[in-house]
Amino acid sequence: MKCRSGCGACCIAPSITSPLPGMPNGKPAGVRCVQLADDNRCAIFGQPERPVFCTGLRPSTEMCGESREQALAWLTRLEMATRPTV
Repeated sequence: MKCRSGCGACCIAPSITSPLPGMPNGKPAGVRCVQLADDNRCAIFGQPERPVFCTGLRPSTEMCGESREQALAWLTRLEMATRPTV
């Protein structure tokens, strides 16, 4: 499956705990990654500085659903279900 053009849900919904260019402390869930361009495409896609988390996240029918809104909802639920408890 290929990424949906103009989506960017995977660059917004999940938290990223590893550093990435422009966000040395990672990014919290629900915050738009600074590397997500205005067209919702990753500015560092295919670059060595792209976090391992991002390269490992692959689009799937389950994750992406039929719309950007469904993808955001699914990824948000996954983030909430897997966040560490304090």
